Amino acid sequence: MKKFFPLFFLLFSIMSVAQGASTKQVTTTYFFIRHAEKELTNNPKDPNPLLSETGEKRAQKWAALFSDTKIDMIYTTDYKRTRQTAEPIAKNQEIKMVLYNPSNLYDLNFQQKTKGKTVVVVGHSNTTPLFVNKIINDEKYSQINEKDYGKLFIVKITENIVTDTILNIN
Repeated sequence: MKKFFPLFFLLFSIMSVAQGASTKQVTTTYFFIRHAEKELTNNPKDPNPLLSETGEKRAQKWAALFSDTKIDMIYTTDYKRTRQTAEPIAKNQEIKMVLYNPSNLYDLNFQQKTKGKTVVVVGHSNTTPLFVNKIINDEKYSQINEKDYGKLFIVKITENIVTDTILNIN
């Protein structure tokens, strides 16, 4: 029996290390922002305005904020203002933007594609908090004030643990 103890101990150690390697926790990080300031047009029926000059500057600030963070994916709605907000981030990160449907939030396809990734999602004053609420499974956040363009929602998922925070970036 004494002869087998070192062999058993070695085998047990290898199995423990192998099991530990296979249970490495996967973390998914989502950064949610609202599109930057849009042009105020004389046509209130225009549902798709461009960013204003102030909005373009804010989009550059978002890109600078994320410049030291490796972003794997960027999701944006199919509106000029959201795409324009995301473009500087996508350019700096050298990745393409992916369109998402704001009426179909956090579906299984989205969850699978983003698992283990760091993702920026650009949305709207109403859809951004809804999207965050869907992920955290809580009605925690309400619609963003129409004059507020600096909220940054951060959601991290590690295994079954979901954490969220909100920052005000001006």
